Amino acid sequence: MRLDKFLKVARIIKRRPVAKEISDQKRITINDKVAKSSTDVAISDTLVINFGNKTLTIKVRDLKDTTKKGEAEELYEIISEDYKRDYRI
Repeated sequence: MRLDKFLKVARIIKRRPVAKEISDQKRITINDKVAKSSTDVAISDTLVINFGNKTLTIKVRDLKDTTKKGEAEELYEIISEDYKRDYRI
């Protein structure tokens, strides 16, 4: 499954164009390699997603073409969720 589609189906990112934009900015890695939006995601892959002030590390548990809102979190396991501190005063 494509990276941008997985992020949308898993409801980590709301829209595929946003997932594509983030991956084009080289803010997503799969198994320590920078990933494009078209990169294939497989079960047991580790994804690191750098949002503005947050870094989310997840492990892919399942792949589905569609999912209900309540079942979306079953597609991945959160390994870590780190927040960057803003030191501006």
